[in-house]
Amino acid sequence: MSDPAEGPFKDIPETAPPAVEEESLPAPEGPTAIIDTDYEIGQDNIQGEGVIPYDVHHVVFTVSAATIVTFTVGTLALQYFTAHAAIDGVAQPSGSEIFFTSLRGWLTNHLDWFFMLAGNIFVLLCLGLIVSPLGRIRLGGPHAEPDFSRTGWFAMLFAAGMGIGLMFYGVSEPLSHYSEAMRGPIFENGLRTDAAPLEGAAGNALESRRLAMAATVFHWGLHPWGIYAVVALSLGLFSYNKGLPLTMRSVFYPIFGERIWGWPGHVIDILAVFATVFGLATSLGFGAEQATAGLHFLFGIGDGSATKIVLILAITAVATLSVVAGIDKGVQTLSRANMWLALILLLFIIVNGPTLQILKGFFGNLGAYARDLVPLSNPVGRTDDAFRHGWTAFYWAWWISWSPFVGMFIARVSRGRSVREFLMAVLIVPPIISVLWMTALGGTAISQLQSGIDSVANSALELQLFEMLVHLPMYAISSFVGIVLVVVFFITSSDSGSLVIDTICSGGKVGSPTPQRIFWCAFVGIVAIVLLLGGGLTALQAMAVSTGLPFTIVLLGAVWAIIRGLLAEHREIRDA
Repeated sequence: MSDPAEGPFKDIPETAPPAVEEESLPAPEGPTAIIDTDYEIGQDNIQGEGVIPYDVHHVVFTVSAATIVTFTVGTLALQYFTAHAAIDGVAQPSGSEIFFTSLRGWLTNHLDWFFMLAGNIFVLLCLGLIVSPLGRIRLGGPHAEPDFSRTGWFAMLFAAGMGIGLMFYGVSEPLSHYSEAMRGPIFENGLRTDAAPLEGAAGNALESRRLAMAATVFHWGLHPWGIYAVVALSLGLFSYNKGLPLTMRSVFYPIFGERIWGWPGHVIDILAVFATVFGLATSLGFGAEQATAGLHFLFGIGDGSATKIVLILAITAVATLSVVAGIDKGVQTLSRANMWLALILLLFIIVNGPTLQILKGFFGNLGAYARDLVPLSNPVGRTDDAFRHGWTAFYWAWWISWSPFVGMFIARVSRGRSVREFLMAVLIVPPIISVLWMTALGGTAISQLQSGIDSVANSALELQLFEMLVHLPMYAISSFVGIVLVVVFFITSSDSGSLVIDTICSGGKVGSPTPQRIFWCAFVGIVAIVLLLGGGLTALQAMAVSTGLPFTIVLLGAVWAIIRGLLAEHREIRDA
């Protein structure tokens, strides 16, 4: 974005959570069911001046920081003291790797039904609110005006939908599902062992492609954005309409009343911090894996743990500098430039890849998604355990752990929108972008495999994007653009994520001292390094799932709170 003053992206504050630092949230406009409480934002904070000023919630910050520090030290200790020498040249797993592998396996194998059922509830809530009279309620009050133009707002939702995940899985997920579907169901000793979605499509290339894209769109469509919408709507409603702090505890006022300022609220906010830290660390770990693979692929730079650590430290340092400089200097420009780079890469692949197949496939994939949405959403009575456990359960937990991050961003930019307009936009704009992205990248990779090019399918997940680009013109340039996209998404996510975590740990204050954000920015990078050392991608996935589990329970409670909160708003407007 060479000219920030022009184009639909001129209003974008950032690509990820809250981009406007202000001392207080605007008051509701018009008749709203404001919650009358004596609590003042920050009253339970401890403050300090001097070289390192601080202003933190005495319980949420202390418990969150101490627990995460303990986890980090414990994981490093377990990795160090249980590392095993290679046997016959084969590396042996350490105690931390065994722990994370077992943790992820147990959670996804035994609780997949819970994650999937919760995801269905979130989507049904959103769809129900769209068609109900409650959809007319406006975030910020009946007289509130939107803070951004509709075009700029849509652009910000587009920005929220882009990130490291789409870069990492854009090629690998559709290709993996296609390969598994072509193999069809495989049974050993009466148990199904393949990872094909549903019943697969053995030997049927056309149906395997449709099923692969339907499964991919399922993981990036209504369900993740239904999760984000629940968080965003709950935060927006209870902050903009009810006058409560911008933290997850506020959402539970209809359930706990004044007790949300005590330990029930502390626990909710602490869980939100854990979910955000480990959800963000998971994404940053994926980004480090892919950026390292890209650097090795293009420039021959080593792709071992040392390179990943140096890369994370360097990028975290840049993110820290952007924190010090402020949101309006640097990160905003990087975010805008990244959105243009993403669009350029997308258009490049569409033009130089199987163009007609991509354009036709976009609509065909939407149709395949609609056809298979119900069976893919069904949490019981299925035989595709490997697909459900390895993909869907992990994704749902990851989205849930990522939801405070994206949800707070969406809430901050959606004041003045009606609930109906808000939910329709959130459930339509980002998923459509995701479908187009997956269709272009994944569809191109599948077409290459069908034409006899199997190098992409045989590559590691983090390398498949670059292997796919090799078979298109100017692959060195496009691959370099891909690396830049991953790195800048890393920087902006780290910077913005530190703001979200710090807002929660500051009792809802949105103008806390900069050193606190530096602390969280640096520490998320450290957590990502520790997880990569302690078990690689499996460790990252394990922590996303384990922190997503308790926060799923929190969000199910938020569903009830949203309904009660909206009903109170409806009565207030009706009686005004």
